[in-house]
Amino acid sequence: MVPVKVLGAHSGVVTAARLCFSDRCVLSCSADRTSVLWDVDSCRPLRVFDGVHARTITECALIPNTNRMVTVSWDKTMVVSDVETGQILWRWRQSGLLTSCGSSSDGRLLVCASDPQNAIHVVDAGGGQTLHHVSDHHRSTITRCRFDPHSQRVATVSADRTIKLWDLLARKTTVSIDSNHGNVVSDCCFTDSGHFLCTASWDKSVKLWDVQAGGFRTHGGTTLQRGHEGSVSCCRFSADATLLVSGSYDRTVALWDMWSLSQSVILKAHSDWVTDVSVSADRKLVSSASKDRTVRLWNIENMEEIPEVLEGKRTEGTGVHVLKCEQCGKPFPVSRLQTSDLLTQCVFCRLKSPSRYRPQPPPLM
Repeated sequence: MVPVKVLGAHSGVVTAARLCFSDRCVLSCSADRTSVLWDVDSCRPLRVFDGVHARTITECALIPNTNRMVTVSWDKTMVVSDVETGQILWRWRQSGLLTSCGSSSDGRLLVCASDPQNAIHVVDAGGGQTLHHVSDHHRSTITRCRFDPHSQRVATVSADRTIKLWDLLARKTTVSIDSNHGNVVSDCCFTDSGHFLCTASWDKSVKLWDVQAGGFRTHGGTTLQRGHEGSVSCCRFSADATLLVSGSYDRTVALWDMWSLSQSVILKAHSDWVTDVSVSADRKLVSSASKDRTVRLWNIENMEEIPEVLEGKRTEGTGVHVLKCEQCGKPFPVSRLQTSDLLTQCVFCRLKSPSRYRPQPPPLM
């Protein structure tokens, strides 16, 4: 069994839940029009953000290198708030329902998608000024928008089953992919290197796309093996790209081994659709949000000891080669999803390297 904690304070569908503040907290948002910052250790709310939005909050995110968070809602507003004080810093209003939002890795830019305009908006995170607006970017609702790790492009996926990369410098769509998904593309996420993009779909599949080398142009995406039994709603890579986590309408969270490109274990505890997932930097925790009004924290530190994981590793090919860590000198494996020219340290040395700024969560309420 995988140990799991239940975080229950929302009275409606939890639409998003993200580990944050060095994985000591979880930020969640809900159809109950509130956002909650949780303490991971105690499973208690540190702060409840209420009265900010008038309708369902569709997505939330912590803005990197700050104590600020962004939320978007069906009330047609994007709001940036101070996490420590709860104060609203600025509010930005559009004419459409906002379906998704994301922050650039440097915390300087925000992006959101609006419906029914099928548009994306790139906004200055400091004051909310609109920098770019692309209307009719897709033929149908944009379900997810994400900056690439280098903050140079915005990836979007849509109910029209396409994937698009919009270049901020060129101010145009530089990549447009017919995903060949058989239904709505519900989510997308990049590896930290930006080399690969993953897409999740209501067709019950998860696909990988080599967007750096352009491999998709000749052979399309790679469908991961042994998929969900229901529509896949969300996906997220671990920082070292060796693990992919996905959630589904079949009420499960799946962990995918990126050495073998196959599913390694299924986590079952939610009583309704899983709407969002995230994974901690050290790969020990997975968070999941659900229509059952809860957030769950799964301790997967000892996942390798689960019999089905061991069996999977014996039967699947790996495609792994070994590099020497330039910091500690120890060998470490690199999967087919990692680029050796960019990866020079093992995951343990990368996790030891402190970031330039570590924002502090507020004290317990």
